[in-house]
Amino acid sequence: MIIVTVFVLKPVLDHVTKEIIAQKQEVARLKSVVDQHPFYKYNGLWTRELQNLVASIELCAWLGGLQEHKGPNSASFMTIEDVGKFLEIPVNLKEEDAFHLTIEEYLLALIAMVEELSRLAVNSVTLGDYNRPMQIGSFIKELFAGFQLLNLKNDILRKRSDGIKYSVKKVEDVVYDLSLRNLVPKGGPSA
Repeated sequence: MIIVTVFVLKPVLDHVTKEIIAQKQEVARLKSVVDQHPFYKYNGLWTRELQNLVASIELCAWLGGLQEHKGPNSASFMTIEDVGKFLEIPVNLKEEDAFHLTIEEYLLALIAMVEELSRLAVNSVTLGDYNRPMQIGSFIKELFAGFQLLNLKNDILRKRSDGIKYSVKKVEDVVYDLSLRNLVPKGGPSA
């Protein structure tokens, strides 16, 4: 069944990559307009859409797409610098009032990606891919551990990052059910 999942996934990733490239061009147009105005006065107008785009980029990269755009140290997801380089926009500007990808937008995009990966874990099992939930579980546990190291204020980022634990539990439940049914070898990839 894993072979079937790969054949189904490749065309989807190819299509998603084309759409992401189209959105990259729209970001370039947005940047050209925004650079003429105060960034923080208007960034609320596009921040959610930019987060969704970054989440799509991250998910596509994690699933194996966008390989030519990942940095040399990016094992399973793109760093904020990799995403900035891909979108051809600066990241986390402090002294300049210009269009850029903020750390908050990037972190919120990672949280959205985790939520989608937890859904993918459940759907992978229905397609017969029993190893993917274990890969997802391992990855999102590492991300959750990273988020716990951050000293977040009591804002939207803190509230959304607290939700990662529910995604971790959801994937752990899937992996637990798989192990109870002996569908994954003991001491497999997640061990």
